[in-house]
Amino acid sequence: MSSPTTTRPYHLAEGEGPALWHLGALLTFKATSANTGGRLWVQEAYGARGYAPPVHKHTREDEAFYVLDGELTLYVGDDVIVARPGDFAWAPRDVPHTFCVESETAKFLAFSTDGGMDRFFFATGEPAGALTLPPPPQGPPDVEALVAAMAEYGVEMVGPPPSPRTGG
Repeated sequence: MSSPTTTRPYHLAEGEGPALWHLGALLTFKATSANTGGRLWVQEAYGARGYAPPVHKHTREDEAFYVLDGELTLYVGDDVIVARPGDFAWAPRDVPHTFCVESETAKFLAFSTDGGMDRFFFATGEPAGALTLPPPPQGPPDVEALVAAMAEYGVEMVGPPPSPRTGG
């Protein structure tokens, strides 16, 4: 079934939207592929110091980041970007990238043109029990399962997650 060519307007207030706990962060989706006709997804991510995904590259979409609170270091290709509230960063498809939360906590928007990658988070996360950071994990993530899930969405893991740059 093809995606509709038009979508319906909608509004989500602060704290609204499907919320997941994913790899130690709270992800609240403000837009999903399902409600944008496959054009876009937007998540508000809230993570503690050290929250970082593995270095990866997308083959189907571009990704962007907008910092709302706290500080991130973004690694996009050979560029290292220290991003603070109000800063924006663009990670084009096929360019390896990742980020790391440097401050005690950070809140930022992550979004992508062309929808679909949002389904990865729903497939590998769990519904948030509260709009807070998740409890500590019981063990390490199943990296093999994450790599396989990423591949289903055209994302290739190319390196480990970074650590914070400074001692805090």
